[in-house]
Amino acid sequence: MFLVDTHAHLDDPQFADLAAVLERAHDAGVMQIVCVATDRASSCRVVQIAEGFPGVFAAVGIHPTVCHQAQEKDWERIQELTRSPRVVALGETGLDRYWDEGTIGVQEFFFQRHLELSQQTGLPVVIHMRDCAADIERVLGQAAATGPLRGVMHSYSGDWRLAKRCLEWGLHISFSGMVTYKKNEWLREVARQVPDDRLLVETDAPYLPPEPQRGRRPNEPALLVHTAECLARVRNVSVAELADQTARNARQLFRLPDICPVSNSSSQ
Repeated sequence: MFLVDTHAHLDDPQFADLAAVLERAHDAGVMQIVCVATDRASSCRVVQIAEGFPGVFAAVGIHPTVCHQAQEKDWERIQELTRSPRVVALGETGLDRYWDEGTIGVQEFFFQRHLELSQQTGLPVVIHMRDCAADIERVLGQAAATGPLRGVMHSYSGDWRLAKRCLEWGLHISFSGMVTYKKNEWLREVARQVPDDRLLVETDAPYLPPEPQRGRRPNEPALLVHTAECLARVRNVSVAELADQTARNARQLFRLPDICPVSNSSSQ
């Protein structure tokens, strides 16, 4: 089985023993990981991590909940980092009214910047959305009117109507451990309807651990298999088929190599 975790925060302090984390991921069938940043310092760290492990790739950007603290030199550094061969995406960007509604104007400004840079560079954008579906739809609609969109709605938590709009604009839809939670039957129904070639899976590690690990330990890429198993049941396919399809989708979107072990030791 070949799984790709399209969203993990491997620079989090909880992953101090990163080599062991990646070994467990490899043993669980997770062969490639997109390591996603949240600010300037995090962007530099994820590039360094990607440079150290052949199956890890970086996404650089400024998270909506911290963008009000960003300075112009931070954005300039993000632009510089996009020239690294290990950078495969921009983000995490987007909008968030749950944690910081008061800065929504600044969030939107930086979200638009990421979208414009995506259109300029061809790098896909990793989009965060929380309690702001209408705002996301408006900004994405405006961006789509200026040129094609490439990217992913990360840890999707919206309804099917918005998902259809995102698919029309060319975006992928990714599901995290939230899709496994017992109360989220509605989200599983959304996941059931996403076309095969637009579906992605992720952990959002160390956040959102899937059932049955919820509340027991920090999330990590090795636990991606639980989300894959849930999606396979929902979509009435085998786990191997689900893994193969989502891995192909991830490699196409992020332009990942076909074969690349997640850790140095697993390639020895």
